[in-house]
Amino acid sequence: MAWKEAAEPVLTRMPSVRRPEGHVPFKRKVTWTAGVLVLYFFLTNVTLWGLQTGGGGDFFGRFRSILAGQSGSVLHLGIGPIVTASIVLQLLGGANLLGLDTNDPRDQVLYQGLQKVLVIVMIVLTGLPMVFSGFLPAGSVSLGGTTLQGTAVNWIIFAQIFVGGVLILYMDEIVSKWGVGSGIGLFIIAGVSQSLVGGIISPGIFSSTKGLIFVWIDIAMGRTQIGSVLGGDGVMNILMEPVSLLPIATTILIFAIVVYAESVRVEIPLSHARVKGARGRFPVKLIYASVLPMILVRALQANVQFLGKILNSQLATMPAWLGTYADGQPTGGLFWYLQPIQAPRQWMWWMGATQEPWQIMLRVFIDLFIMIVGGAIFAIFWVETTDMGPEATARQIQNSGMQIPGFRQNVGVIEKVMERYIPHVSVIGGALVGFLAVMANMLGTIGGVSGTGLLLAVSITYKIYEEIAEEQLMEMHPMMRQMFG
Repeated sequence: MAWKEAAEPVLTRMPSVRRPEGHVPFKRKVTWTAGVLVLYFFLTNVTLWGLQTGGGGDFFGRFRSILAGQSGSVLHLGIGPIVTASIVLQLLGGANLLGLDTNDPRDQVLYQGLQKVLVIVMIVLTGLPMVFSGFLPAGSVSLGGTTLQGTAVNWIIFAQIFVGGVLILYMDEIVSKWGVGSGIGLFIIAGVSQSLVGGIISPGIFSSTKGLIFVWIDIAMGRTQIGSVLGGDGVMNILMEPVSLLPIATTILIFAIVVYAESVRVEIPLSHARVKGARGRFPVKLIYASVLPMILVRALQANVQFLGKILNSQLATMPAWLGTYADGQPTGGLFWYLQPIQAPRQWMWWMGATQEPWQIMLRVFIDLFIMIVGGAIFAIFWVETTDMGPEATARQIQNSGMQIPGFRQNVGVIEKVMERYIPHVSVIGGALVGFLAVMANMLGTIGGVSGTGLLLAVSITYKIYEEIAEEQLMEMHPMMRQMFG
């Protein structure tokens, strides 16, 4: 296509992390992964220079657990620009508008360069409105004896979050090529784990809320009253805060369901075409597309809410049907209906909600519809664009010299067999993950972690565990490494 020739000089010159020339030992992979993780935690504690003290708040709110990063830090944007760029590439690739063959080395370089360019564009499109619309209020800074204020400080803040966005892009690339798993998954696990641990053991010294252990100590010491267990308020205090029995049960249940779902699979028997007795199985897991497509759905919702906040801050009077806001949060209108349910009390109308019960139930239905249908759609996109679809899988099986017993050794034949399972399992798995994410938000989790964030953390951790086990197997048996390339 014409655009490839025009863009190739730019895309091929985008800085990239060099791929390892041979096998990377497992200990070195762990070292790179740990090093990037330490750097990530360090950068999340580097406060933006010039930011007004106590200003800004967390713009992404409950989306933070899936967008990673830290509010008010150099990594304020987290993985948001990377995810948004991935959504754009998914849509363009799914519509076959790019004309890139990811099996062609030249097109692979162009695709990776295009992804980096899109990420940088998304950093600018997200960071500029956020800084110059007042969501990251500028203070005053002293530079060379001169006090800077206003627009000059805004540009300094933007430059910092721009550098942070680029850093997290290359940190992800380092982990993907030299470490274990992916950087995006690692950063999500880090953020969710931090919230979970804080929700259990935080003494409340460095944060506004105490962890469950210290809350229970306060209850036992009589410093916190929960009321009579026979009364409505007492029952709610036991189920919700401060005792939080329901969030504890929800967190444990989500862990158990995801681990079980990862083990549920349809195994397609395989046999080697030339080596008699050499058999294997191709597993089609229930969550075949993994939980990662949920990032795309939630990131899309986060961008919609971002648009609503920008419009509210810039328009003198926003139409009521479009959205009404209080303290920066939607309280009515279209943007309120499109905002995900993020806590139990947001749908419990008997707990003093200002909206009518039918409005709350409509919002719950919209959230369920977006997550279930969106999860299924993005699961299909994910499968097709990551070479996990029936056609790509059939080619992989054919190239490995395997075949399905009872069928001719032909790519088309294998593809038809795969089409019986992969598309259906992908849709079911994506819809199931979307449903679980909404239910976890509605019932609450430990540490206020979003349902999507918890699902992602458990699933990614499970996959990293499988990858570590595979790496250790390869280290113990080098012949297997040669067999699997």
